[in-house]
Amino acid sequence: MITAFVLLDVDVDQVPEVAETLCDLDGVTEVYSVTGRYDLIVKVRAARNEDLADVVTGRIGKVAGIIGSETVIAFRSYSDETLDAGFALGQDPPT
Repeated sequence: MITAFVLLDVDVDQVPEVAETLCDLDGVTEVYSVTGRYDLIVKVRAARNEDLADVVTGRIGKVAGIIGSETVIAFRSYSDETLDAGFALGQDPPT
């Protein structure tokens, strides 16, 4: 599987609506509201580059409220446990 992250600039008044719309698209596995340069980060999984192109340009790119985007394709995934620990910083450890 190919994993990509789509970094989105979104109309500030439409961030929640855009995020909800993106969550319902085939190929989109996660959507994050973030601080910094971008408003949303979308995780996309696809079997082939052609499928990835369809999700990014054919689906995500057509969502109203998106002003601009940048797509980053992942080369390698590291341990889920390591990634989960990074996102859980400052939270109580699981019991």
